[in-house]
Amino acid sequence: MPASPQHSPRSRRERPAKAALSREVIVATAVAVMRAEGLRKVTMRRLAQELDTGPASLYVYVRNTDELHAAVLDELLGTVPPAPDGGTWRQRLEHVLVACTGMLLAHPELARAALTARPRGPHYLNLIETLLALLDEGGVPRAQAAWGVDLLLQHAVATAAEHAGGDDPEEWEQLIGVLRRAADDPTRPHIAAAAHALLSGTPENRVSWAFQTLINGIERTAVPE
Repeated sequence: MPASPQHSPRSRRERPAKAALSREVIVATAVAVMRAEGLRKVTMRRLAQELDTGPASLYVYVRNTDELHAAVLDELLGTVPPAPDGGTWRQRLEHVLVACTGMLLAHPELARAALTARPRGPHYLNLIETLLALLDEGGVPRAQAAWGVDLLLQHAVATAAEHAGGDDPEEWEQLIGVLRRAADDPTRPHIAAAAHALLSGTPENRVSWAFQTLINGIERTAVPE
């Protein structure tokens, strides 16, 4: 007796065709998983489930999880807006760096991974080109600019990675208490004198000040021969 229509097996030809596997598809899927579930869920096994394939198939395009995370970071660097048209070279350079830091702050787990997994894709290269061009516009010697770009990006990554665990208000209050008690200790006069300044300033102002300080130092400090 023929099977009833509702129990008939579905033909393979009726199923939607899977997208052809490629590095671009894998990275796009990884970005989607990270946005939805966090970077810890971006594993080869998890992506294989999403792409309806085996983990071994992914290793043809991506060598390991570190390389995958680096590729995800490169993809998100493509969302950093370009330098604005107006303003001095310093202002435009700071604008790009603050925007890059903001992107990383939105994905602090990725920033922590970036401390060891370095991107090598086109968006990373475009960012390096932009930073070097702005430093060149400011007359910064090439060697100082080259070393300086590394320092600026390290600071952006470290700033975001610092917040990877989240900002715990209780820990912050404990730090304030420690500094206040130290300020009352006569054996620590410098902490007492700087107690207010140690806790002053908005996060935005501190990020801006840090980049201005680094840019000034890069401009004025020659690299060793």
